Amino acid sequence: MTRLTSDLRDRAFRWIADDPDPDTKLELQKVVAAAMGGDPAAVDEVADRMAGTLEFGTAGLRGPVRAGSNGMNRAVVIRTTAGLAQWLKAQGRGSGIVIVGRDARRGSEAFYADAAGVLAAAGFDVRVLPRPLPTPVLAFAVRKFGAVAGIQITASHNPPADNGYKLYLDSGAQIVPPADREIEAAVTVSPPAVSVPRSDSWTTLGEDVLQAYLDRVSSLPHGTARELRVVATALHGVGAGTLALALNQAGFVDVRMVSEQAQPDPDFPTVPFPNPEEPGATDLLLAKAAEVEADVAIALDPDADRCAVGVRGADGAWRMLLGDETGALLGVHILSTLDRVMHPDALVANTIVSSSLLKSIASAANVRYDATLTGFKWLMRAGDGNGTGLVYAYEEALGHCVDPDSVRDKDGISAAVLVCDLAATLRAAGRTLLDALDDLAVTHGLHLTRQVSLRVTDLARIGKLMSDLRVDPPAELAGVPVTSEDLLPAADVLRFSGEGVRVIVRPSGTEPKIKAYLEIVEPVANRSTLADVRARATGSLDALADEVAGLLR
Repeated sequence: MTRLTSDLRDRAFRWIADDPDPDTKLELQKVVAAAMGGDPAAVDEVADRMAGTLEFGTAGLRGPVRAGSNGMNRAVVIRTTAGLAQWLKAQGRGSGIVIVGRDARRGSEAFYADAAGVLAAAGFDVRVLPRPLPTPVLAFAVRKFGAVAGIQITASHNPPADNGYKLYLDSGAQIVPPADREIEAAVTVSPPAVSVPRSDSWTTLGEDVLQAYLDRVSSLPHGTARELRVVATALHGVGAGTLALALNQAGFVDVRMVSEQAQPDPDFPTVPFPNPEEPGATDLLLAKAAEVEADVAIALDPDADRCAVGVRGADGAWRMLLGDETGALLGVHILSTLDRVMHPDALVANTIVSSSLLKSIASAANVRYDATLTGFKWLMRAGDGNGTGLVYAYEEALGHCVDPDSVRDKDGISAAVLVCDLAATLRAAGRTLLDALDDLAVTHGLHLTRQVSLRVTDLARIGKLMSDLRVDPPAELAGVPVTSEDLLPAADVLRFSGEGVRVIVRPSGTEPKIKAYLEIVEPVANRSTLADVRARATGSLDALADEVAGLLR
């Protein structure tokens, strides 16, 4: 856009007039003034800031903290919450309990106070968490108090500039269609933010809600071995204290935090990107693990709903396990210790982009298995649409739900406790997590996975790439003939599969990326052949990754 149109100018002025926050009013006024003065960059910025409103994606609303309708700011939070309040009332849930929590990102304190204030003024019984706490504590509290909804102000592992609004309904799971679109429709007819009533008549919960969560998490392990040295990081998020308390209460007392990353810091100064999956994010963790000769390393993301696991290889070098590797280990651990009386018709699930290994593990354990669309909002509804019988679910992006009865979402802290339970049990037998992975390869075949992604600045490029692949899909990948499957309209996903090869391509729901999820599967005759099979499969995966990267250019 080269000039500021009258329509865009007027929309920006109306937003400024209706914004209750003097700081963001001034922020947008300055950008509009520069645009009116003919600054082309300012014109583009106004257009971007006023380009519609944030929508509920894979994990709620997320966007940069900035003024305008297309950002996270107090006006957006107030109007979103007003729409939510009206929708809840229309569903017959008016005056019910709503739990509100927050992380420590920029804007979180103000946003959570605004959300609580709007709901309190609308007649709901609003209860707020006492301080910045992990997202799983909020999800736990929703179920504990039988709340009709829960709101966590967080952008999880997004860049420092972002914040977000994660919404849970009365089942304690994240929202899915049609609720998301219905709430968005209610938001569009909400009054201007400056006119939405707010009240401070909410209740601040005590530390007992955190203790109830810790009591539940510490009861999950089934093993008795506790000799284990753990190094952990919270990546400047809110999980360090809760993780240490959970591990200690579960009996793991030799826990050492990466001190440089233990305190919440919205600037995330030691990591280029606060996501354990990203290169460099766990460098300090692995260095400390090597330094203190740890048995296992744990990385949480900033709101502590994801858990990444680091291990020491036979050569002494440390590396992070893939989410699929941790998922398989936890799946076997949970199923091997499952109370079949309490769970006579157990179900495990992962997403369509995750490894197929869990399906084989479930079959061997004689339990049900389901693969869902991407996102924990779908995993928690696996099977019959309600998650009936669910005992474990994971997605390859480091999300694990190990206790669906209490937290119907991913939970990095409870996952970390069970990882340590398994690692200590194996250690007592002179074995490691990598040994357990080798066992799975021999029993179920070697499953190697990898992700290839392309980050873009022009979102239109993602749509074009998906369109091009639909029009001209590959007939062969890694030297194997493949068939293509388009999952539209259920999901914007393409799946290419052949003998021992699978590639799934989709736009990211939380970042400006297009992602491809690769899997190579090869049978393993016995443990003596595993090294050769792994070398061959790794070569195939390398070639497949190069081929797919070429498709995404």
